[in-house]
Amino acid sequence: MTYVQEIRARLKKLGRKEKAEVFRSFFKTGPGEYGEGDIFLGVTVPELRQLAASYQAITLREVTQLLRSTIHEERLLALLILCRTYAGGDESAKKTIYELYLRNSQFVNNWDLVDASAEHIVGAFLTGKSKKPLYALARSGDLWERRIAIMATFHFIKRGKFEETLKIARILLADKEDLIHKAVGWMLREVGKRHLQSEERFLKERYKEMPRTMLRYAIERLPESKRQRYLKGKV
Repeated sequence: MTYVQEIRARLKKLGRKEKAEVFRSFFKTGPGEYGEGDIFLGVTVPELRQLAASYQAITLREVTQLLRSTIHEERLLALLILCRTYAGGDESAKKTIYELYLRNSQFVNNWDLVDASAEHIVGAFLTGKSKKPLYALARSGDLWERRIAIMATFHFIKRGKFEETLKIARILLADKEDLIHKAVGWMLREVGKRHLQSEERFLKERYKEMPRTMLRYAIERLPESKRQRYLKGKV
């Protein structure tokens, strides 16, 4: 039995129909929704993380098979394995994983998949390198690539670097997708948690043109009086 066959058998055994039903609703798999047609087995993230730790000997070719699966948990497991492998790899291995990730970005196609992986692979790899790939992703016609762009900057934010987050936030300011509004607002809030002046400088210049959801996410941790001034356009 190959690793892929073994993993699929274990996932099938771990799956729960009632959880799968909840996940299908939560991740918007209905007609016309962002996760339309995605298939869930009903395996939890902690269970997937345990599995990821058990399969560090799996080859990248096998991981890619899982990443290209129609089953959501197989794709998420593949990404969790890639993140672990990336963290323990040398520079050559990291480059290979980064390139594999971007070649297969069409399979990183829900917000949890992006959020679990973008900072740990794309953000980590581009640290100390040209950020041009991030701007290409930010200008992509694909929702998930745009989310990868902003979420990758979480790696920089955690290290006290905010410039790329703020630049990409400006690019995404007029985005039509609610999932981008939420991600940008979240990353602005994370900037503010570390350096409030940087976040507020951005907000004061642009809060009136920000989508309401983006603004609400960005100001969530501010004092209530200040939040209300932003919401009422009186800053």
